[in-house]
Amino acid sequence: MEEKGDSVTLEKLQLLFPSASADTWHQHPKGGGWVQNTAKVDPSVFVGINCIVHGNARVSGDARVSGDARVSGDARVYGDARVYGDAWVYGDAWVSGDARVSGNAWVYGDAWEFSPLQIMGTKHAVTVCAHGLLRIGCEVHPIDWWKRHYKALGRRENYSAAQVKEYANYIELARAWMKIHKCDKVNMERAA
Repeated sequence: MEEKGDSVTLEKLQLLFPSASADTWHQHPKGGGWVQNTAKVDPSVFVGINCIVHGNARVSGDARVSGDARVSGDARVYGDARVYGDAWVYGDAWVSGDARVSGNAWVYGDAWEFSPLQIMGTKHAVTVCAHGLLRIGCEVHPIDWWKRHYKALGRRENYSAAQVKEYANYIELARAWMKIHKCDKVNMERAA
């Protein structure tokens, strides 16, 4: 898979992680992406040249990390899972099986055993980013908060009346989706 943009050099990596050095980071042999020495990435995994895997993250199996994706914290990506685009998987999140995390999606917090809900709306992306939490654009809030405040936030973000209705439908869909998958409650221990 061809990677877009300029590749991440050690100098560019140091802009994000000032203490990064050739002693604490290495480029993965399959794809050339940067891996902090504290992270574990199987040799079988493809880590694209613009990708970063850091912290205590683990990537294994036939998983693939490409585009400008990041995997960090205690996150796990394994099986045939794909993380690509500008997606981030971090915290205690697990992405596995045939799951696909892409675009501007952020997956963090509680573990996923299936792909989280992602919708590309007419103004912003909508992602179930953790149990009980919905991300629209750069705002992340519990699903109940969205039900109470979506109109005011839509006005603040200059949504048209049609877009406010569109996103109300996405919020309701996300609520139903979370209930079906039993991930509608925020884990307060992890949210703290």
